[in-house]
Amino acid sequence: MADLAQQPFPPGRYGLIVVGSGPGGLQLSYSLSRLGVDHAVLSDDPAPGGMFRRWPVFQRMLSWTKPFTGVERHERAYERFDWNSLLADEAPNRAVMPALMDGTSYFPSRPEMQKGLESFAERTGIRVRYGTRWDSTAAGPSPARGGGQGGGQDFILTTSDGEYRAPVVVFAVGVAQPYRPAIPGLEQVPHYGDFRPVETYKDKRIFIVGKQNSGFEIATGLLPWARQLVLASPSPTKLSVNTHTLVGVRARYVQPYEDAAVAGGVIILDATIEEVKKDGAGYRVRTRNTAGQELTMAADDVIAATGFVTPLRDLPALGVATFGQSRLPAQTPFWESATVPGIFFAGTITQGSAGLKKHGIPSNSGAVQGYRYNARVLARHLAETKFGVPATRERIDAAAVVPYLLEQVSKGPELWHQRAYLARVINLDHDTGITNEGIVPLQYFLDAGGDDAVAATLESNGQGNPYPVVYVRKDGSVGEHALAPDPLLDFTGRDYHDELRGVLEPVLSGAGSPA
Repeated sequence: MADLAQQPFPPGRYGLIVVGSGPGGLQLSYSLSRLGVDHAVLSDDPAPGGMFRRWPVFQRMLSWTKPFTGVERHERAYERFDWNSLLADEAPNRAVMPALMDGTSYFPSRPEMQKGLESFAERTGIRVRYGTRWDSTAAGPSPARGGGQGGGQDFILTTSDGEYRAPVVVFAVGVAQPYRPAIPGLEQVPHYGDFRPVETYKDKRIFIVGKQNSGFEIATGLLPWARQLVLASPSPTKLSVNTHTLVGVRARYVQPYEDAAVAGGVIILDATIEEVKKDGAGYRVRTRNTAGQELTMAADDVIAATGFVTPLRDLPALGVATFGQSRLPAQTPFWESATVPGIFFAGTITQGSAGLKKHGIPSNSGAVQGYRYNARVLARHLAETKFGVPATRERIDAAAVVPYLLEQVSKGPELWHQRAYLARVINLDHDTGITNEGIVPLQYFLDAGGDDAVAATLESNGQGNPYPVVYVRKDGSVGEHALAPDPLLDFTGRDYHDELRGVLEPVLSGAGSPA
């Protein structure tokens, strides 16, 4: 590790501190710097990458980067097909991943993903103080604002390098702390993150606790090695190909599911795990199905693929409310702690701001292709609300609104990756004119109220192709208008143009007629 004196951001007070150097922290730091917001970035890791310096265990990503799409890689529209590169304003720094991939798969390997993050950080000049472990957090009066009654507040971070203070802190520390449910004996078996080399499982009967992606990833990797694989958890397995979303086991890991369906040596059980008991060199696992029937089976190895929790350290003691098994912090639509103002989150933790979850479908904020956009929106929000940096709001002619919105729902990557979560918003202030408000959390648009405006999103109902939805706010009331899906996923045709023109006519008429 570099000498501490030579590293950036020595202990002291800063206007904003970002904790973490995974994709979420890197994207936020880049976006803040582009907006001119000074900040410090601290990371316990020795280099960029976060969890992708270690996982996934079988060294291949679930998110794809398509090399050939008919779209130039430096164009914004290419982001729809490149789920792994971070976002840059400068063309040379966009779409970093494709050039680093060896071409054997459109799913990057873990080392390629790590290299992509390192390359992005180096090319864009992101500065991070590495090897600095965040240990604890406290709150105290801000010397810059006088403190005391009615004064400002600083958060005080105790780290391995010393004390840091800031009125605004963004935690981008991932959801990467292994979770084990309170099952007797489960504490003695390895977790997903402790997976051994595959050859050590040769000709063995393996019991995997958990039927989410991590469990099926392990099962897929062990198919050529294990004698038998048993996957068990209480809930039935969902497949992404059936939900038409990223909810469920992804297609890359579906081979064990087919193997079980044709009785090829994989067993999938919908059952609770009652006990894991050591039995000589192996284990005995006792399960119970929904009918109350118990089944005990022998296994040579047991692996806990039971998920992860958010490593928040002492933030809950500071008042940060959490929820769910993953202990995600409860957040506002702009990813601020719902209970401790001034603490924000970036990266995969932003899935704690659930949004509308229309049709029961969550956002993609748990994955790079989703939370990279959250980070960019958050940077703009922080710049404007905490540092007085006004956002750029371009004027748009009334005649251009309809074709512009149809172009956005057809090709806008933010809307494709964060469906019913992020929206393209056009403000229709009849005194100041029509302005492009950019990308805004849909829930915020619906809850905040304000002038007449239009928010366009792309949405899914879990049953077919995505389709555009337009929310029109007029005189304080919001109407929702869904357009039909298109089999070729192109919403720029004349029928869409005419329908959207009819929807927007009442709000555009005061500012000019739509095309």
